[in-house]
Amino acid sequence: MKIVTYNIQFGCGRDGKVDLDRIVEAVHDADVIALQEVDRYWPRSGDMDQVKLIVEKLPGFDFAYGPGVDQAITGKVGTDGRPTRRQFGNLLISRGPIGYVRHHLLPKFASIGPLSIQRSALECAIQTDCGPIRFYSLHLTHLSAETRMPQVSSLLRLHREAQMEGAPVCGDANGGYWHDGVAKAPPPDAAILLGDFNFQPDSREYVEMVGPLSPYGGRVTHPLGFVDAWTMADGEDDTGYTADVEGAPARLDYAFVSASLCDRIRSCWVDRDADGSDHQPLWLDVG
Repeated sequence: MKIVTYNIQFGCGRDGKVDLDRIVEAVHDADVIALQEVDRYWPRSGDMDQVKLIVEKLPGFDFAYGPGVDQAITGKVGTDGRPTRRQFGNLLISRGPIGYVRHHLLPKFASIGPLSIQRSALECAIQTDCGPIRFYSLHLTHLSAETRMPQVSSLLRLHREAQMEGAPVCGDANGGYWHDGVAKAPPPDAAILLGDFNFQPDSREYVEMVGPLSPYGGRVTHPLGFVDAWTMADGEDDTGYTADVEGAPARLDYAFVSASLCDRIRSCWVDRDADGSDHQPLWLDVG
């Protein structure tokens, strides 16, 4: 199973051109595709519905979209006379059907200084050859470690409490009006977190995700926690760069995989040739 995560910066490459064809060309071979910074009706990306355009270029794939930013456009209405909504968020696309979808808004800090954007995590349950898995397409804040740590804690809580919260609809629906058409499968135990985490491997946010290093070798990772697919596939911490920070190469995009799936990680690599964004796609092969 090939998986890819890509912060597409609304399709704007380093050449300043917005071109969704470059995005689709870079990811179309994957079975599960997690995209971040996907626009709907922003002037910077030509007032396009990028969700619609990307999905149309991937016929037969299932998809879900979760906007962090969702607001009416002042003075602009659609053909139905209703206000047009401008959105910005995460897209998850799957070659197989998506069982259920949940959209989680992550903790946010107000700011009168640096730009503060509502971030979110889009959760999709998918049946795979490795069993049922919860996939997340997500984007953490760029502001600071202090504003990211509550978001990391929120992600870990969502994973830890998935079984306690249950599926979007659960319980005994027999004889009631919820009986027909409700997915009865519980949330999968295993999860894969995909996206732009906006931190680097030497950060405390990273340690919170995968556990601290031990002088006795390796990380102290909880059996119900996550591993970094890059390092599990023998990648070094000082490689696997997916973006630049102040002109220096940085590893900001990750695939954090449930520890129960760590033996299933075959390979992990960065597509250096993709030129549709200011980030590079990160690929993962699990089987």
